[in-house]
Amino acid sequence: MPKAPHQTQQLDNLLDQIRHCEICKDHLPLGPRPVIQAAASAKLMIVGQAPGTRVHETGIPWNDPSGDRLRQWLELDRATFYDPAQIAIMPMGLCYPGKGKSGDLPPRPECAPQWHPQVWPLLPDVGMTLLVGQYAQQRYLSDKPKTLTETVKAWQQWAPRYIPMPHPSPRNTLWLKKNPWFEAEVVPYIRDYVHQHLGLVKG
Repeated sequence: MPKAPHQTQQLDNLLDQIRHCEICKDHLPLGPRPVIQAAASAKLMIVGQAPGTRVHETGIPWNDPSGDRLRQWLELDRATFYDPAQIAIMPMGLCYPGKGKSGDLPPRPECAPQWHPQVWPLLPDVGMTLLVGQYAQQRYLSDKPKTLTETVKAWQQWAPRYIPMPHPSPRNTLWLKKNPWFEAEVVPYIRDYVHQHLGLVKG
């Protein structure tokens, strides 16, 4: 069903505000460049951590090897993945946070509390949210286990509304090898749900 014009306009206005956000600019080594994708008709939400340098440079979310693996898990081509009418993408931190001792720094803490609560009411058709990594899981899952592995193993507790996932980064290849059940059990469930609700199921 088409969304009411005022609802679409409200989201467009909010996305414009977000893309001009500078609330933590003094802490960003490359300056602010918020990365977000959404439309009122989106069926799937992906909440990740924060953009890396490649995403910061291009302004395209998941435009890196991690995104390649994520799209492979979902069996989605780039055209579908980057269609905001189908898929919303809203990381915990919308800008690149800088480098830490091992990998990138955590998402800036100002970001999700400022923007996530304003975006959600304007996405009424989202039926599944992929919570990629510990920061998204800590925000959205109540009574979650202490470790990421335990949380992902308990995925059925929150499905289909929320699906906790490991980050698809190449850094997590060893984790995936140690936990083959994720790609054997959880990925097919996500894929089937996404394809069905995005109208990609071939009969």
